[in-house]
Amino acid sequence: MKFVTKRIHAFLDYPVAIALIVLPFLLGLGSSSPLALQLSVATGIAALILTLLTDHHLGLIKVVPYKIHLLIDFLVAIVFIIAPFVFSFKGLDASYYWINGIAVLIVVSLHKPEIAA
Repeated sequence: MKFVTKRIHAFLDYPVAIALIVLPFLLGLGSSSPLALQLSVATGIAALILTLLTDHHLGLIKVVPYKIHLLIDFLVAIVFIIAPFVFSFKGLDASYYWINGIAVLIVVSLHKPEIAA
């Protein structure tokens, strides 16, 4: 049952990007490695730029095809899931990345394909 439409995804993109920038500071990420904080903030900034450039109704410049956006989301999810192992994140730092990575994988996997008209 796939129900995440392009429109729903577009509405999720901006708050998720902002959360990736703000939450690391609010949660105090970085106790196991400063990179735990920095990676989330950098990813949030990149996600915000990607959203602005994506070809959906909330994109401002619309140069990135939506399928490429979904592929990038999928790759970010994989990076988030493996980052704690690669960078030795522990505790909250690791949990933050695993939870976010799994959440993005779920959203991408529930994407409802567009029907060409």
